[in-house]
Amino acid sequence: MPDGTSNTQNTAPDPWWDKPIFHSRPIKIISVGAGASGLLFAYKLQRSFDNFELILYEKNEEIGGTWLENKYPGCACDIAAHAYTWSFEPNPSWSSTYAGSDEIQEYFLRFTEKYDLRKYCRFKKRISRAEWDNDKGQWSIEITDLESGNIIHDWCHFLINANGVLNAWKWPDIPGIDKFEGPILHTAKYDRNLDLTGKTVALLGTGYATTSQQILPLIPSPYSSSAIQTLPAILPKVKKVVSFNRSASWVFPTQGYAQRHYTDEEKQAFASDPKKLEEHRRELDSNLNSLFSIFFQDHPAQKAITSAMRDAMAEKLKGSGLEDKVIPKWGVGCRRITPGVGYLDALVDEKTQVVPCGVKEITEKGCVSDDGEEYPVDVIICATGFDTSYLPRFPIIGSNGESLADAWKDEPMNYLGFAAPGFPNYFIPVGPNSPVGNGPVLIGIEAQLDYILKLINRYQTENIHSISPKMEAVEDFMEHKNNYMKRTVWEFDCRSWYKSGSTNGKVTAVWVGSTLHYLETLRDPRYEDWNFTYIGNRFAFLGNGYSQTELDRTADWSYYLRSEDDSPFLGRAKERRIYSRSGTISRPEIESEYSVVL
Repeated sequence: MPDGTSNTQNTAPDPWWDKPIFHSRPIKIISVGAGASGLLFAYKLQRSFDNFELILYEKNEEIGGTWLENKYPGCACDIAAHAYTWSFEPNPSWSSTYAGSDEIQEYFLRFTEKYDLRKYCRFKKRISRAEWDNDKGQWSIEITDLESGNIIHDWCHFLINANGVLNAWKWPDIPGIDKFEGPILHTAKYDRNLDLTGKTVALLGTGYATTSQQILPLIPSPYSSSAIQTLPAILPKVKKVVSFNRSASWVFPTQGYAQRHYTDEEKQAFASDPKKLEEHRRELDSNLNSLFSIFFQDHPAQKAITSAMRDAMAEKLKGSGLEDKVIPKWGVGCRRITPGVGYLDALVDEKTQVVPCGVKEITEKGCVSDDGEEYPVDVIICATGFDTSYLPRFPIIGSNGESLADAWKDEPMNYLGFAAPGFPNYFIPVGPNSPVGNGPVLIGIEAQLDYILKLINRYQTENIHSISPKMEAVEDFMEHKNNYMKRTVWEFDCRSWYKSGSTNGKVTAVWVGSTLHYLETLRDPRYEDWNFTYIGNRFAFLGNGYSQTELDRTADWSYYLRSEDDSPFLGRAKERRIYSRSGTISRPEIESEYSVVL
């Protein structure tokens, strides 16, 4: 075949010249973290791609991310376990409705071993810096070895920041926190060896909202409020709990999907009859996906659930004097909604003292509340959450020399929840404005990674130098997002991590629709929203004129012939009816539920 050169600046020989179309060049990818998103990315890359190198740098000693780190009493997922799995990877052996952190981590461990993903992991390695090198078209990575302290240098074509959002825990900013003479713990760094028997415990931080599974079959959110889970879990052992409830939270006393253990017969039936398990999973996910209307401020469903929950809480708290202190004034859903199994019972228990304000100081012996009273305690548990600003945990320097922390200091300017302008070949699963409160979160992550891998496929099989979202596309998306949020409960006057811990700030965490809306949004990439820069002539990937099929001596060279047209529908409406199995379910007419006055 003739030699040739592309129109690159250095006139080097064109590597695509003597290759067939869509030649798969070698690619190297680095993932930050081996939690749920990092492991799923490894699985999907391994399943669909060849000729790649992948490294997951993980700061911990094992996989699991938040489920490895959070081991506080009562820690569990706040949606039903059978709804907290990958779409293709059911688990017939969940022990209970709401699985604990150990069991969830075990699910991801089995997933890792089943698909041989551990070979990609490098443990006790923390990525400490990343900088884009435009000349090389790759990321320069600095890694700190947490065992030796040594600095390691690496590189990659693509950087996947799979850190997640609820992973950077922090001590509360309270004066005197270092003075306390007893044990002080954070729920994200809990010491299970600490015996609380007979102790007086201060519990700081009634985080976010919980709700009834009786009225709302299932409410979406990836993680639950640690304070709401911790209180009922520690109450049987302790002498007393001083619960500092600085702000109100929606908590409902009962659940339709109550916390219970599955029987051995049920688990055996799920394991032996995949169809039975699938039916159970579909019921749970369908319930999750049926609730989006409650998140609109003026929707009848929002008003109905808020009224019903207020009445139910008032009934449960009757006679305690806590009604005005615990029941929120804002609507349900402004904060994330999670099941509060046993929380209200623990709150009104005689062993619990509720302090309806925050802590302004910690002394050697205890906590001083905002109203100046000191409460002597033996142990302090800080259920005070995480840094949810979406700012990166290490310097990430983009194509123009600006750090992502500076670019996002006012607002995380993102593309559809997983990319940032000016940062080529860089993706953030569960990034800002992902569907973390709108439906099954793991399914949303799958959609994000599928989209990302479609972009990586373009890169690997074409002569592309780099890919990044266009600034004008990001600006348009952010404008739509900010306008959309004005009609939702997420902009109610409540402090929420959806708004980076603020009361009236912009909504940075939640998607502009339901999870099903997100799946349809990401199904087909909008390539027009992306900057593609090329190595040489953009059509160099056409190569030597041969197809990949012609080089495969085992392939059918007339594969396009068939007896009938069974090809996919090319119109979105007909395609959607196929993949959503339209016509297979009969539901009552609910069109009015989805009517929202704009």
